[in-house]
Parts: sequence; structure tokens; C-alpha cells
Amino acid sequence: MVLAMQKPCVFYSDDFLKHDLEGHVECKERLEGIMERLLGLSDRLEFRDPSPASVPDVEGVHAPWYVKGILGFGGGWLDPDTYMGRDSAAAALKAAGAAVEGVDEALAGRRLSMGMVRPPGHHALPDHAMGFCLFNNAAIGTVHALKRIKKVIIVDWDVHHGNGTELVFYERPDVLYFSTHEYPHYPGTGSVSDTGRGEGEGYNVNVPLPAGSTDSDYVEAFGRILLPIMDSYKPELVIVSAGFDSHMADPLGDMNVTEAGFHRLASMVREGAKQANIVALLEGGYSPEHLPSSVEAALLGLMGEPYPEEAAGEKTEAAARHIEAAVDIQKKYWRL
Repeated sequence: MVLAMQKPCVFYSDDFLKHDLEGHVECKERLEGIMERLLGLSDRLEFRDPSPASVPDVEGVHAPWYVKGILGFGGGWLDPDTYMGRDSAAAALKAAGAAVEGVDEALAGRRLSMGMVRPPGHHALPDHAMGFCLFNNAAIGTVHALKRIKKVIIVDWDVHHGNGTELVFYERPDVLYFSTHEYPHYPGTGSVSDTGRGEGEGYNVNVPLPAGSTDSDYVEAFGRILLPIMDSYKPELVIVSAGFDSHMADPLGDMNVTEAGFHRLASMVREGAKQANIVALLEGGYSPEHLPSSVEAALLGLMGEPYPEEAAGEKTEAAARHIEAAVDIQKKYWRL
């Protein structure tokens, strides 16, 4: 009971700032701005420097030869988007460690943890890096959790589809992956018809949305699809891939989500989680002005606290068609 009353835990390390390449959009200034903003909530949060994830934890998701290669890579480009410096491997291990420790906190009774991590993770595949991601933090945390529990849901609201996370769990019923994302957009995956394979069929839920989708469109997708599925699936843990590049000012997305929209989505996740505890992990978000305030808004929503503004934007006809298509497909598996 005491643990359940603990403050939300924010995992952060200065080591995350050492993964950096001047001029790259996924830069240390993203995290510096967030942490400066969160100082305003410091009396309501606990801050913790995570330990690095163990190699076995990382190998729970990634091929051993790939892990060895990342840990031994001195620096350079892994693909046209993804770089490493001499301190990047250490940062990536700590980012994965934040996911593992967040899961441990959740399973011990802490209602909410949030990893303010770099590099992000949801594009990382079992055997290669992509999309700024080295290790798949959300997947590593999930596999760690499944040593002790039986059902996890991953909610991914990043503007880009989490192709790495989807692939890791595509044939598994013990992980339900739910993603809203701009479509078509990088990395080109996330079709509404991709619902899982084998025992995992029905446990992969993609809600691809068109460019220009608003707060109201996202809220509709969560209300029509995510919440009923969460109610039926009854996860024992909720992991959020919290990307903020669907913000209307983000340079890498074309959506019209606001800070109030992120607060509403986070509040809905908290509502759907019921008794399951939550671990959120930073993914994308590249607007220097709006990323810190967006993270703060989502954190308040996950904490169950109010926000001074209401979600904005009318529902759009284009998004409504996409949501309806997703509902039609998911009705095969869920009561929607």
C-alpha cells in the first residue's frame, strides 16, 4: 500500500546527453528542455538515475551478435538516420535500463514511472538499428516484465509507426501492441490490416491516421478502439511509447495534436489501465518549443491531474474513414 502511494518516478541520466551529434534533430537539447520544464513539478516527482540494462536483458529482444556489435562500435553512422558516438552505447544501455527499472517499480506497486531517455527505441529491430534507435527500450522492458506477469499492452502514440516493437511481438498473444501513427509516413509500416500472425493474430492493432489529424481524431481513435480493447484484454502492465512528434509544430510530422491533446490521450491510457501500473518511455518529438510542454502535459495526464486547456480541433472526415476501417478489422477480434 505504501508503494502504491509513491510519487511518479522519472528516470533520467546525464549520460543520455552524451549521445549527441551536432546538427542532428535527435539532439541532447531535446532532453535538456524537458528536464528544465519538469523542475516545475519536482516536488511531486521522484528522480532517479537508472542503472544500465544487463546484456541478457537486451538479448531478450536483440540478437547477441547485434548487441555485441553495438557495444563495440566506436562511432559513425549505422544507417542514413542513425548515428553513434563513443558514448552512445552507454546511453543506450541506460535507456534500456530505465525501461527495466520502470517495470520493476511498476510490478512492485508504483503507479507511474516515466523514462526521459535517449536514444529512443521503437524502430530498433532485433538485428539492426534504424530511425535514431539502437535498442528497443519498450520491448526490452516488456520482455523483462513477462518473466513475472502474463499480459502487457504497449500503447504507441508516436507519429511514426513502431515497426521494431510490432515485429518483436507480432506472433505473441501475451503482448498487445496498439499504435496510432501518420500513414503513409516513415518507416512505411503499420497497415490497418497488419493484425498479427499465428497465436499473435488479433493482438496487433494499427490505427493509421492521415496527415492533418487533430486532437479530436486521436481521442476518437482511443475511445472507439483502445479503451474497449484494454477493457477486454485486461493487461497487467501498460507500457507507453510516448512520442510527441504528432504535435502540430513538429518538423518531422504533419499532424495537428496539441499539448492538451497529449494530456487527454494520457488521461485515457490511465483510465483504460485500471489497476495496471504504467511505464512511459520517451520516443520522438523534435519541436524545441513544444516538446517540453507536451511531455509535461502527458505526464500530468498519466498522473490523473488536470490541465488548463481542452483538446482542440474538430474531427476530420479523412481520419474518421481511417478509424472506421480499423474498427471494421478489429471487430473480428474485439467487441467494439
